[in-house]
Amino acid sequence: MTALVEIDNVRKVYQRDKFQIPVLNGITVSVQKGDFLALMGPSGSGKTTLLNLIAGIDRPTSGSISVEGRVISNFNESQLARWRADHVGFIFQLYNLIPVLSAAENVELPLLLTRLSKKERREHVETALSIVGLGDRMSHYPRQLSGGQEQRVAIARAIATDPTILVADEPTGDLDAKNADETLGLLERLNREFGKTIIMVTHDPKAASRAQYILHLDKGVLAEGSYGQEPLVVGAEA
Repeated sequence: MTALVEIDNVRKVYQRDKFQIPVLNGITVSVQKGDFLALMGPSGSGKTTLLNLIAGIDRPTSGSISVEGRVISNFNESQLARWRADHVGFIFQLYNLIPVLSAAENVELPLLLTRLSKKERREHVETALSIVGLGDRMSHYPRQLSGGQEQRVAIARAIATDPTILVADEPTGDLDAKNADETLGLLERLNREFGKTIIMVTHDPKAASRAQYILHLDKGVLAEGSYGQEPLVVGAEA
């Protein structure tokens, strides 16, 4: 079976003045459609860099990244921007909601980049907010919502375009235990009931344990780890 995401011998090196800083060292990973994957590792291990490469925010120094058989690492900037808008939903630690926009308007933002009509955008917004349990908060502004509700609005925004992949960077990092548990439960539901492929960076073992698979990074190298089903195909070359 062809994987949804294929990462083949990917290396990432950042240039700082005269110095080269290696971040990822020959990463090979296959992610199947419908997987819920957690990436763990200490600060500086490369987990957020790997997430950004999968999401098309950054480019590898070498190696290739394919999604649905398309080599996104070969796209130019405009192609990447279009691909991200169509295929990736982003969930951040600090929500990144615009305070002067209502919940509905925040959720609608990524839909403005699509060809959907105003009526169709409204339907997508209503559906997304209903899925996260905030159908009655459409007109509320971020300041009128709790932190947990703000993160649910952010998740609604991420799923409004029905993306191919959801990428989450420390989605519970700014939440208390109760709201963190509810957020993780929502991600599990999106994965289980709606078949969403989710790739999540987290430093919290409790959060990671909610995923189907856990991969650990350390100094740019992946070590195999899994929960639940058969482990992913992973590897690292020296």
